[in-house]
Amino acid sequence: MDADKIKNRLAAALHGRIAKIANADDYLQAAVTVPLVDIAGQPSVLFEVRSGKLQWQPGEICFPGGRIEADDISPLHAAVRETVEELGVQPENIEVLGPLDIMVSAIGVMLYPFAVQLTAQWPLAHNADEVAEVFTVPLEFLLNTKPQVAAMETATKPLTGFPFDLMPPDYPQGYRRRAKYPVLFYQYKHYVIWGLTARILDDFLNLCRERLGGDKEI
Repeated sequence: MDADKIKNRLAAALHGRIAKIANADDYLQAAVTVPLVDIAGQPSVLFEVRSGKLQWQPGEICFPGGRIEADDISPLHAAVRETVEELGVQPENIEVLGPLDIMVSAIGVMLYPFAVQLTAQWPLAHNADEVAEVFTVPLEFLLNTKPQVAAMETATKPLTGFPFDLMPPDYPQGYRRRAKYPVLFYQYKHYVIWGLTARILDDFLNLCRERLGGDKEI
């Protein structure tokens, strides 16, 4: 093999290439909106309480959104579609402000969040099969609140069929501790916002502080 030829061909093939996440299929891919709503002239953030009928995380607090399906043309399309289905609003009631940072969770979820402004009439006719309750929290309250921070630990365990004969003799066969990660908790009245939702909220609030911190009219 000609080393220079290989190098030049690789350089040509990689020029202008946009990198993608190679192991994206290892994660549940989902997208959510972080909706801003105007409540009595005050900007607020909307949250959902998941229906107790749902098999996954019933009764927990989340943002509107869900799994990215095969026919979704983009994560944003999925986020808007799910928001329409869950909140009973129309697409024209959702003004997309822009993407927030992608969140890759230690529990196997890759989440694409988008900040939006919701202009639908209040109260919303939410889908009771998926959403038990919708509530809002004043943005000013959230910006002035520090979350409680705890920690969780991840671990790995080789499953049946793992080729231990290819591994070093002292490679552990049981659970193996890997890393700790922070778990955030925001509390408003009797609502507790935590987990991935709290991480996305925290990222959104930090962005607000960075970009809007000098605005006295927030």
